[in-house]
Amino acid sequence: MGSSDGRTQPSPRSFGFRWTICALLFAATTINYMDRQVLGLLAPTLEREIGWSEVQYAHIVTAFQAAYALGLLGFGRLVDGIGVRHGYAISVLFWSFAAAAHALARSVPGFGAARFALGLGEAGNFPAAVKAVGEWFPRRERALANGLFNSGANVGAILAPALVPWLTSVCGWQGAFVLLGGLGFLWLGLWYWLYESPGKSRRVAPGELAYIRSDADESGPATIRWRSLLAYRQTWAFIVGFACSAPIWWFYLYWLPKFLHKQYGLELGKLGPPLIVIYTMTCFGSVAGGWLSSSLLRRGWSVNASRKTAMLVCALCVVPVIFAAKAANMWMATLLIGLAASAHQGWAANLFALAGDLFPKQAVASVVGLGGMFGSVTAMAFSQSAGWILEASGSYWSLFAIASSAYLLALVIMHALAPALAPARFPEPEANRT
Repeated sequence: MGSSDGRTQPSPRSFGFRWTICALLFAATTINYMDRQVLGLLAPTLEREIGWSEVQYAHIVTAFQAAYALGLLGFGRLVDGIGVRHGYAISVLFWSFAAAAHALARSVPGFGAARFALGLGEAGNFPAAVKAVGEWFPRRERALANGLFNSGANVGAILAPALVPWLTSVCGWQGAFVLLGGLGFLWLGLWYWLYESPGKSRRVAPGELAYIRSDADESGPATIRWRSLLAYRQTWAFIVGFACSAPIWWFYLYWLPKFLHKQYGLELGKLGPPLIVIYTMTCFGSVAGGWLSSSLLRRGWSVNASRKTAMLVCALCVVPVIFAAKAANMWMATLLIGLAASAHQGWAANLFALAGDLFPKQAVASVVGLGGMFGSVTAMAFSQSAGWILEASGSYWSLFAIASSAYLLALVIMHALAPALAPARFPEPEANRT
């Protein structure tokens, strides 16, 4: 029961060191997306300088996504194997070098190689961050914590269009890649200074540690093979959620600047305002989506009802994006895309929380890696299709039409696969050895 002064009692109201960990995850995700976003922002400029076509640009984007798919599998397993502290650090170190290396590229193959290296490194961010949330937060706070750290993607996407045009004008496009790539090295110093697992950290009070561990027993076998993960319907429900939604987010990241340039004639210096509006909206969506399901859980709703209700709200908010390609003016298109992108991030916050809901902590990074890998594969197919569609028709309508229906389709399939969102049940270690 703890002492009478309450120091060892679980305390949901105290701020706690777990939120400092969430801030570290937020900062890493912000840097991750700034590094990722630079190429999309510079695409019109580099298209003139390098001379690539829509299809060649799609090949460059696909190189990143192919590497991201491979990296997700590798880092998911690595982080589950060696832990969050060192696994995350390896990822950030790798992608920071790769981001700066873009400055050396002078051709389509050169940019493709740089993007491939960046994709390998950046793939470690979400498996590591989601696993850290699973270790540092009880189930009732995980969607909110995922939403908060995931909002770093939106902040990165806001900061990039604000900084890249200025950095390019002062240092050239090469300098923009190098300076933004260097931010990861600063983060690494903070990470190694502050991060330990909750049980080892000297900064965690006994009451907070008890609160972090306040869920029912979430133990499972010491090691879980990928082959066994693929035997569970819960794994495939998570995979479907990622595979249907990830291509749409990639589409926003890499084609929004080109869409605004083609549709409304915006050059690099004028892309900032609409992109900043869109990604500011996504910050609210990420936090609101996580808050909604966490709030419903606190009110006594089941995990199944809480997560799926929040995801249904997000899926419905995406539907109006079908009208973006035919919007009467730039700001109408901006608001429609902003609403859809915001809903995507709310969806993602709950999808990441599902990994911790459905699987033991020692399997979370592997499950996120598997889902992300399948999402990257479908994103590659979508990117290649986008390149061919735009080369042939010049119209974005069909791409926005696909985006508008992807989330509802995903939710229907996820519900069919996991109608009750019951946690996966793994055999005891003794059974695994027989």
